[in-house]
Amino acid sequence: MTKLRRGGVTRGVARLLLLAVGVLGIQIAVSTPASADPSAGLWAKLRMCESSGRYNINTGNGYFGAYQFNLATWRSVGGGGRPDQASPAEQDFRALYLYRMRGWQPWECAGKLGFSNDRDARTKRMPTYTESAYIGGRPLPPVPPAPKPPAPPGGPKPAWPGVVYAYGDCAPALKAFQLRMNAFGYGFSGTGCYYEKTKTAVLDLQRVNGINDSGRLGPKTWKAAWDGKPPR
Repeated sequence: MTKLRRGGVTRGVARLLLLAVGVLGIQIAVSTPASADPSAGLWAKLRMCESSGRYNINTGNGYFGAYQFNLATWRSVGGGGRPDQASPAEQDFRALYLYRMRGWQPWECAGKLGFSNDRDARTKRMPTYTESAYIGGRPLPPVPPAPKPPAPPGGPKPAWPGVVYAYGDCAPALKAFQLRMNAFGYGFSGTGCYYEKTKTAVLDLQRVNGINDSGRLGPKTWKAAWDGKPPR
């Protein structure tokens, strides 16, 4: 990798633009091209020139991999280890990142091949691995399926056990209720026994949901623990 010669618009293109203005009698509005990274074809030519397209090349000259990174440049774009030991996808990603940091300037072959920078050059915008996948001709990573919504805290709502619980009762269903109420900050250890802390939670739940505040854990209070308004 050495410095690249600065590119520019060719005289032939400039003459064509002037001809278009004269013949068509129109005004040409100067605009920046759409943001786009170099094509996969350009990257393939660069690799072929730099390394004969070999991602694992190490000739012992201090430059490594398909894009002939030296270690200082590789590390400047976040690379770890040695470039030739990194996967092709990793080398492609770091090459695109370097291009966005410095354009074609680091690659001697880019100058020999007459490459010129586009709008993404030197933007210093870090790419994603999805954005760099095209460089080596690999398909884009599959889009992961949307995650399933999480289960309600304390687990899914269990069926009403069919028993009205009161102070002093102990049962597995009471443990399920207590763990559900932990979602609202009650801090139960899940003993499954109905004492003062459980009574407080039951009364809080009944009052905020308009249930008769009897302090007994019946079907309405049970349902409110999962489907009703949370205690304030």
